[in-house]
Amino acid sequence: MNVDDISRLAIIGAGLMGHGIAQEFALAGYEVHLHDISDDKLQQAAQNIQANLQRLTAMGTVSPQQAEAALKKIHPSTDLSVVAAQADVVIEAVLENLELKRDIFQKLDRLCPDHTILASNTSTLMPSKLAAATQRPDKVLVTHYFNPPYLMPLVEVVRHEGTSAETVSAICDLLVRAGKSPAVVQKEAPGFIGNRLQLALFREALSIVEQGIATPQDVDIVVKTGFGRRYAAGGPFEIWELAGWDLILAVSQYVLPDLDSSTEISPVLKAKVERGELGVKTGKGFYDWTPESAEALKQKMGQMLVEIARLSPTG
Repeated sequence: MNVDDISRLAIIGAGLMGHGIAQEFALAGYEVHLHDISDDKLQQAAQNIQANLQRLTAMGTVSPQQAEAALKKIHPSTDLSVVAAQADVVIEAVLENLELKRDIFQKLDRLCPDHTILASNTSTLMPSKLAAATQRPDKVLVTHYFNPPYLMPLVEVVRHEGTSAETVSAICDLLVRAGKSPAVVQKEAPGFIGNRLQLALFREALSIVEQGIATPQDVDIVVKTGFGRRYAAGGPFEIWELAGWDLILAVSQYVLPDLDSSTEISPVLKAKVERGELGVKTGKGFYDWTPESAEALKQKMGQMLVEIARLSPTG
């Protein structure tokens, strides 16, 4: 299959990520069949999609006509067999539970046409575990979106040893047509690319706080107003190519021996969780939160992501 053969998609799971993924493909002009286990969940997804489109329209990134057309492209259903019957590509976006996902992949393998590509939006599970539940391992892979999927262009495309090059190519081309920036993970590894990098940074951030080197607030200032701004324009290899690898070698020899390399969970993080200081969801974490301050941060991040996209539309 190549990208020109793809016209109909199915999204399994209409929750946090699923409805946003459906919205993206509908905006790109594809017919999208959205599945969940109850009409209530599908109704909530429809409301979320409408709110997202209104937000994008207000920001000027989507016209009212585009929003209206996208809504007509999304077809909700609680009947998995109807959703899967003619799908060219299925993206599963249910809870992070291996047995649940394997059960869904087994059903999809039976219900979908032979040519259908089966993808999972998992952020943690290996595609080989899902492929083993099907009779089409060459057509199984992971498409890991980042939240919110309608504002974040990155999608990690994770293959396993049995995924065909044709499948990877078709999915990457499809994602590009939908305005995304696919990055191929050639070898299964926990955390893929993005979460490995994020957690490596966060491990050092927690260590800096734990050692009393700086407060969480000052760590955030350094990231937001320092190198974080550069990372919106270039990745670490691009940025350090500009600096010169001789300089990076010298800095690495001096700094690397002092960095945190622990494989244990930070005691600072453990203590926060034990005290129920979980962040926005409980009103306290490393910061104190009100509903108003949390919403203000979400709005700020959304607006900045839109502005970055305008400056760098292809990622």
